[in-house]
Amino acid sequence: MTKSRGRSGLTPRPGPPQLKLYSLRSRPSLVSVRKFARPLRPAASVRNLIDSFPEFLAAGDFRDFLGLVRTARSKGKAIHFACGAHVIKVGLTPILIDLMEEGWLTALSLNGAGIIHDFEVALCGATSEEVGPRIRNGRFGMARETGEFLNGAIREGARDGLGLGEAVGRMMAGSKFPYRRYSLLANAYKLGIPVTVHVAIGTDTIHFHPDADGEALGATALRDFGRFCSLVERLDGGGVFINVGSAVILPEVFLKAVSVARNKGARLDDFSTAVFDFNHQYRPDRNVVRRPLGKKGKGFYFIGHHEIMLPLFAAALKSWYV
Repeated sequence: MTKSRGRSGLTPRPGPPQLKLYSLRSRPSLVSVRKFARPLRPAASVRNLIDSFPEFLAAGDFRDFLGLVRTARSKGKAIHFACGAHVIKVGLTPILIDLMEEGWLTALSLNGAGIIHDFEVALCGATSEEVGPRIRNGRFGMARETGEFLNGAIREGARDGLGLGEAVGRMMAGSKFPYRRYSLLANAYKLGIPVTVHVAIGTDTIHFHPDADGEALGATALRDFGRFCSLVERLDGGGVFINVGSAVILPEVFLKAVSVARNKGARLDDFSTAVFDFNHQYRPDRNVVRRPLGKKGKGFYFIGHHEIMLPLFAAALKSWYV
């Protein structure tokens, strides 16, 4: 007796009889077309752009974080930016200055390289040198004005009881540098926005200049750490801490400041954090996004180049009120 064959000419193989199948339409699915991206029309607004994002993964997180920052702004809570020097080197100071002026940035923290690049931009309209060829002939970091002006400001700040950020900001704001309108520290000083600067001795070129004063550097930097701890206390109740491009120093300082603030009695149960960087790194992830959070806080990690992500973030924040 010949067995029946299907249309392909092959004998069909029946599936295991124990399987119970169901209709695809009845299955709960993780992905729905309702959450898909939407194409933009010509001349669309920034808000249209954000609304066009799909509702998945980082796009959903980005919208959630924008909402948290907007809520912090509407409640008058702290929005504290901590920035590595690369943010300055890729030309983003006008974006940060605009956020200061518009009330989207209530405190700023930098590492030691930040004040170097900020000063050089204000004085000359240019900064950053090619390290490789210049370090081979011993010329890297030897610009006279950078050491003289910054170390002088730090010594005067130590004498007057200032922190490092305020000392440099005062000098920059009072200068006649031709490009000081691009200076984060000068603009923050004029607007009354606190700036703290956090250094490790030997990490910055001004430390080996003959004008360097270890006592003054240590005194002003320690005052800034104390001020930073006080600023961290203000995050509770819906504030936001944003680390942009600092891989080690600022995440470490933030973690210690959270410990100090809680030891002094601050609850810090309700604040959110975010890291913006172009790759995923251990300390920002652990010390900013995960470990410090309280019962209500949320942490976010956004991967992308600063020169794209920060203008997008700033424009998205401002579009909310358009």
